[in-house]
Amino acid sequence: MLVFPNAKINIGLRILSKLPDGFHTIETIFYPIRFCDALEFVEIREAIPEDYRFSVSGITFDNCASENNLCIRAYRLLANDHALPKLNIHLHKIIPMGAGLGGGSSDAARMVKALNETYKLNLSYAAMQEYVEKLGSDCAFFIGNKPAYATGKGNVLSRINLSLWGYYLALVYPGIHIGTAEAYANATLSNPDKPLTELIKEPVEEWKHCIINDFENSIFPKYPEIKAIKEKLYELGAVYASMSGSGSSVYGIFNDSIPVKQHFESYLTWECKL
Repeated sequence: MLVFPNAKINIGLRILSKLPDGFHTIETIFYPIRFCDALEFVEIREAIPEDYRFSVSGITFDNCASENNLCIRAYRLLANDHALPKLNIHLHKIIPMGAGLGGGSSDAARMVKALNETYKLNLSYAAMQEYVEKLGSDCAFFIGNKPAYATGKGNVLSRINLSLWGYYLALVYPGIHIGTAEAYANATLSNPDKPLTELIKEPVEEWKHCIINDFENSIFPKYPEIKAIKEKLYELGAVYASMSGSGSSVYGIFNDSIPVKQHFESYLTWECKL
């Protein structure tokens, strides 16, 4: 089975409160994009002592091939409750980690969906979401993988009618890894007048006046390079630009295709029509 777990961007992100357990409540809009990893698994026919073999290529990072990897944790969660065969699992990483794009969460969710489909586990969407919520707050989004309004810790999802069809997206990753704990450390709370579900109804060209990512207030002073990317995207004609999630990726939405890569030659840059 070969599947392609895709990334997401956040359109707006408001940090609403801090919970007693140290987590925060937020509101944001998750929007899937066609920037993908590749995940493949095949059954192991010979006798081996392990339950699986795991390898990784592309962008690698510490502990990528360990049991901490979300693909492996997803496999083990399902294997605890269902009879799954031993597998050779290979993950080719394209989506950078610590970029605010949900790459690891998407890998985990796609693993669960692929195992459910391949081995006919007959898990409902709700059941699959329940499994992946144990792995991360935004994992559940990738089960449905449709535009969604997220509240709570990012795991309370409501489908929304939002399409950016016809626009162009430019995504820039400056190679700065920002962990969730670091992002929240200096973040301040918001008290928005209107929920994002109302603000998103405005024309995209108006979003820059009303839809913000609260993490920018704490991340930009520490990493002015990220702020400069957002400013450059507007200079190039973006109708809306924002950091995605807790960063450090920044995206711009354009009316027309723009050769953005030549302006960010030292960064990972990806462009597509939405």
